[in-house]
Amino acid sequence: MSALEWFAHKPLGGGIFWIQERFYESGNRANIWLVRGSQRDVVIDAGLGLRSLPDYLRDAGLLAPAEGAGPRPLLAVATHVHFDHSGGLQHFEEVAVHSAEAAALLQGDNYETVTWLSDREVARLPRPGWSARQFRVPPVRPSRLLQEGDVISLGDRQLTVMHMPGHSRGSICLHDKDRKILFSGDVVYDGSMIDWLPYSRISDYVASCQRLMELVDRGLVEKVLPGHFNIFGAERLYRLASNYISQAGVCHKISTCAMRSIASIALRVTNSRITS
Repeated sequence: MSALEWFAHKPLGGGIFWIQERFYESGNRANIWLVRGSQRDVVIDAGLGLRSLPDYLRDAGLLAPAEGAGPRPLLAVATHVHFDHSGGLQHFEEVAVHSAEAAALLQGDNYETVTWLSDREVARLPRPGWSARQFRVPPVRPSRLLQEGDVISLGDRQLTVMHMPGHSRGSICLHDKDRKILFSGDVVYDGSMIDWLPYSRISDYVASCQRLMELVDRGLVEKVLPGHFNIFGAERLYRLASNYISQAGVCHKISTCAMRSIASIALRVTNSRITS
């Protein structure tokens, strides 16, 4: 299967494109965002990597600037290293990730990337003989390590890094302050927030949600482009963040601890089978 068949995209205007993997039929299917700038293009998250995303961007004509010159430099930014967001980083020459998860990406640590893929989630095989049992996030050497407050310049637009741990220790959001757009990764999306994976931490998540609410209070976000599901606005962002905080009590912490233990065991067993 070609990259053109595997992916599909939707233009959102303002140099932003929404890309998805058509045949990965799962709630884990991540949103991929292409943001075009005057001097650099950025891909936010990269999907599973079963087909080459840069090939798709080139073949679909998404990298060629309007004046017909060659493509601008392309940077892939991972909002975190979980498999559904980081598997495709292997196809990019320039990769950025938060420093807290750089070692996991460099080592191809499929425990921290929570690799969990089944055959039934892939509706069409990316190539003959492929099976989910073979899938791993391969080691990738980041070319840029991100920290809180870093700015990724695209020329005519700037994306500010906000370190928002909780879902994972290196989770980030990217904030386009001028356009009041937040690329939120898995920090927040319109669904149940996951805080029971390895390296998830409820206290960090509460603090991150407080920061999200402050962004809304200060009028700094009008549109959220999340890591999963649909785009939403500031009011919904505030409600999702405040709901998480209100539910993060003792009972939630106890149940989450139990779920994390189960998930940890399952991931270790699954990844031992992959490597054997």
